Amino acid sequence: MNPSGRGGKKMGVWQVVNPRWEEVGLTEEEYKRIMEILGREPNDLELGMYGLMWSEHCSYKHSKLHLRLFPTEGECVLQGPGENAGVVDIGDGMAVAFRLESHNHPSAIEPYQGAATGIGGIVRDILTMGARPIALLDSLRFGKLDDERTRYLFGGVVSGISGYGNCLGLPTVGGEVYFDDCYRGNPLVNVMCIGLMEKGRIVKGRASGVGNAVMVVGAKTGRDGIHGASLLASREFDEKSEEMRPAVQVGDPFMEKLLVESCLELVETDWVVGVNDLGAAGLTSACSETAGRAGSGMEVDVALVPRREEGMTPYEVMLSESQERMLVIIKKGKEKEVEKTFSKWGLDSAVIGRVTGDGMLTILENGRQVASVPAASLSHQAPVYNRERRRPAYLDQITRLSVEDLPVPREAGEVLRRLLASPNLGSREWIWRQYDYMVRTNTVVYPGADAAVLRVKGTGKGLAVTTDGNSRYCYLDPRTGGAIAVAEAARNVVCTGAKPLAITNCLNFGNPERPEVLWQFREVIEGMSTAARALGTPVTGGNVSFYNETFGTAIYPTPVVGMLGLLKDISRRVTPGFKEVGDVIILLGETREELGGTEYLKVVHGIVGGRPPEMDLNLEVRVQKVCLEAMERGWVKSAHDVSDGGLAVALAECCFWAEPGAAGCEVTLETGIRPDAVLFGESQSRVILTVKEDDLSSLLAMARSMEVAAGVLGRVVDGRLSVGLVTTGGTGKKSTRRVLMDEPTQELYKIWRNALPEKMK
Repeated sequence: MNPSGRGGKKMGVWQVVNPRWEEVGLTEEEYKRIMEILGREPNDLELGMYGLMWSEHCSYKHSKLHLRLFPTEGECVLQGPGENAGVVDIGDGMAVAFRLESHNHPSAIEPYQGAATGIGGIVRDILTMGARPIALLDSLRFGKLDDERTRYLFGGVVSGISGYGNCLGLPTVGGEVYFDDCYRGNPLVNVMCIGLMEKGRIVKGRASGVGNAVMVVGAKTGRDGIHGASLLASREFDEKSEEMRPAVQVGDPFMEKLLVESCLELVETDWVVGVNDLGAAGLTSACSETAGRAGSGMEVDVALVPRREEGMTPYEVMLSESQERMLVIIKKGKEKEVEKTFSKWGLDSAVIGRVTGDGMLTILENGRQVASVPAASLSHQAPVYNRERRRPAYLDQITRLSVEDLPVPREAGEVLRRLLASPNLGSREWIWRQYDYMVRTNTVVYPGADAAVLRVKGTGKGLAVTTDGNSRYCYLDPRTGGAIAVAEAARNVVCTGAKPLAITNCLNFGNPERPEVLWQFREVIEGMSTAARALGTPVTGGNVSFYNETFGTAIYPTPVVGMLGLLKDISRRVTPGFKEVGDVIILLGETREELGGTEYLKVVHGIVGGRPPEMDLNLEVRVQKVCLEAMERGWVKSAHDVSDGGLAVALAECCFWAEPGAAGCEVTLETGIRPDAVLFGESQSRVILTVKEDDLSSLLAMARSMEVAAGVLGRVVDGRLSVGLVTTGGTGKKSTRRVLMDEPTQELYKIWRNALPEKMK
């Protein structure tokens, strides 16, 4: 690079003297735009900083335009998109900070550290808001477990999450995992954290107040993670991807625990002006974002940054993504007090610069200027693209499915056994047993339910949290799939007795420069936005992960929704399991002849096709309202969402919840649609409830008044899952009950519980 940092201009067009934009992931047009901003060519350090901050991972240049469709305001929203995490009001002077993030590409290169540092990063996002992290969730996608490398990635990721979270003393209370060929080369690791705080103590990532101190606290800076955001997270995988292993950071959960406690102590003082995580893009991101949000500038001397390696250049210091570090903006004159606070916890802290009023991010080394760029140009002035969108051609073929052409299996019980043995439907106990989901003693509904429930200590309230997203639906119909992701997350929260409040999300897609991928992305957002408005659950923030491709083949469009709900009285919480022999089993919602996109269609018929289930948001709202009102009146003894695997799988799961395999049910179906659609179809807006006989008529009357279909399926019994189909013989003839399946629940439970362990032997 030209050491003078000067380029030439001829007839109003910038002439590039030493083109190196590709080395940092930029385009020629972006490089010329940088020259227009600076009035010259950038030097090496400046170019590296722009490469990071204008990467897709940091700038959202392909997604920002479309993300504006999301509803982001609501009665409970205290902080929406734009900060490190969203914050919602839960009453009694308390608030919850929560966010969902991805660490996909690092986890594909180095699964343990990729997943572990993903946990560390999301925890710090919550911490920067001034909240105490209280729980974690995850959402994972992998290839088929028949593949040895997939088993290695899966095991490494689960170990990384458990290793880091357990050491932090944070419970991982819920999540989801799915397996499909499309994720074989590009697994997805999405992690969510929630934290509690006082409503009036929100801290923001802003560097305001000229002369205030800029401090870096926590771990020392090393060379790990350089160009992680620009070259690893912002391009698809190919044969060179393994060479990016050095760009994966290394985490230290014990250091993170000290950082959490010291930062929480710090924000209790009045010394703090702003806090920002040093995650993706490290110091470059934290300095430019905090200054950019405040409309200020900043002067930083890299020679003052504590380091763990000798001979680091300014380039390495500014681009390092070393973990367990935070940037704090401190009132002038309070620097010594801050240093004492961190010293007490055995952590490094150092004043590395000051807030300025000139809008520039100026980087020094021992007082000598080595870079100077407008701070906002890094954080807020990356190009925003509105690229071509085109409906994928595959949809014209793959969505054509004639149900009539599918043979109806003779042995429904055998089909149920095959579905329960599927890694996509089997028990996740193999995963969550590796997590300490009870630490901190807040978890009252543990992993395996529709949503986890946490007590809010000092109150009678509870928080319900879940992650959801069916990528197969989104592959077949992105708009419908996006709406279902939001609706199912809300339904899962409702099944605990909680009112859905707000959502965060992680949007995982292929290369946005491909028109078909960007069309999928826009359609998913349209569907999610419509559902969020209908259900009154605004989007408080989230994450976009593009370039999830391997050798040009993209993953399924995979939106993951993290939903937060509130129980006013945690003692009224509801769980999925059948409670008592004789209880009446009710199905809320309508069952249609819908088999497109189902796990049954894939497992039994080997087909990924058809249209996903219809999503009637008006009906969804009414079903959720019936559930919540019935729960508030104390009528509901158990509740479980009917989703993947359909009614038969949902009934089996209700039998498994309490004492494994002890409960059973005797169910009779009366319908005119084919038996496999009744048993294994995945029609939406359905919930299985159980009630006492005394409350049955009241609940059915409430459902009728809200125009929600509700019918008695049968009763809870001991030890067997029996399903019969009633057919009417015509006028004057008796109805007959034909047994579709009659299975011992103990045997079904063993199949279900061993689904993952059998694959991971």
